[in-house]
Amino acid sequence: MPEDVEDLIQLILERYHQVHRRELPELRALARRVESVHADHAAVPKGLAEVLARLQSELESHMQKEEQILFPLMLSGGSPMIVHPIAMMRHEHDEAGEDLKAVSKLTGDLTLPTEACNTWRALYAGLAKLAEDLTEHIHIENNILFSEIRGLTP
Repeated sequence: MPEDVEDLIQLILERYHQVHRRELPELRALARRVESVHADHAAVPKGLAEVLARLQSELESHMQKEEQILFPLMLSGGSPMIVHPIAMMRHEHDEAGEDLKAVSKLTGDLTLPTEACNTWRALYAGLAKLAEDLTEHIHIENNILFSEIRGLTP
């Protein structure tokens, strides 16, 4: 794990921001297809595409704030006012966690029906990766990056 702020930010941008931007639209498309094709199936995750759309929109806004405001402020040495955007980022991280809980609930903790098609399987595999990536992303920011800023504790 990188130890300085610049390396942590670069890791977050490359490993998480780019990946979320690439994978969330694909997951939304898969969710729409599964919801449409299997609309009558009891285990279909109805409303999943909508939750993913909300998560994508919220994450895009969140990542833009980090990229345009918070990260440049951190890289320039910070400011006493940095506590406010960090508090907002932590709050938004909590909201993303709630979205992940909604995904888990809609999918029965990513439990596939035995007869699930390849699209459904790909969707749930992608959702598992998203949950793992987003959880790691939030952990790195909350517990490592934000702690690197002098005077702050996780």
